Amino acid sequence: MSDGGLDDLFGMADNPRSAEETETVAKRRSTLITLAGNAIVIGLVTIVITAGLRALGVTISLLLLISLLIGLRLVILAVTSVAPPPSPRLRSRIGSGSPPAGDALRAAVRRWEQNLDRAHSDPELHARNVLPVLAELTDERLRLRHGITRASDPRRARELLGDDLWSALSEPGRRALKARDVETYLDAMERL
Repeated sequence: MSDGGLDDLFGMADNPRSAEETETVAKRRSTLITLAGNAIVIGLVTIVITAGLRALGVTISLLLLISLLIGLRLVILAVTSVAPPPSPRLRSRIGSGSPPAGDALRAAVRRWEQNLDRAHSDPELHARNVLPVLAELTDERLRLRHGITRASDPRRARELLGDDLWSALSEPGRRALKARDVETYLDAMERL
């Protein structure tokens, strides 16, 4: 027997519920609340639609209307359950000297600028970073415009690229390219 003290009032019972029981009760309660909320919404919408149709002089079977509204609610629930998750909020690095996290294009351009600046003075870095990308761009341009790559039809690719660009891309151990050479090669790639 309890004396009806404050412990009883605030739930400090001798037999506390386990975490699983509490979770099960909470799930059952939330399911019941959800179902009741949906039933109330469907009931209110049924009343409004019925009143509107009767004002227009149109009658509809109440069972059909409720079935349609339940079906519509189920479709809405199905669509919301398969919706993609919200995109994560990216933290911006304002004030850190680097572009915001959401601006990937600006970050890529800045990375390219830095690589090209360093490649002017370091021929090995140029051969390792710049030439492979130029070769990929050239192969992609050849593939898109002519249906070939440098590897698939080297003779035709050499004709299209010209000897200067061909030798620059096929001899990776060369010296670093000068700015005017890069411009000439890029013009040749754009003419493809």
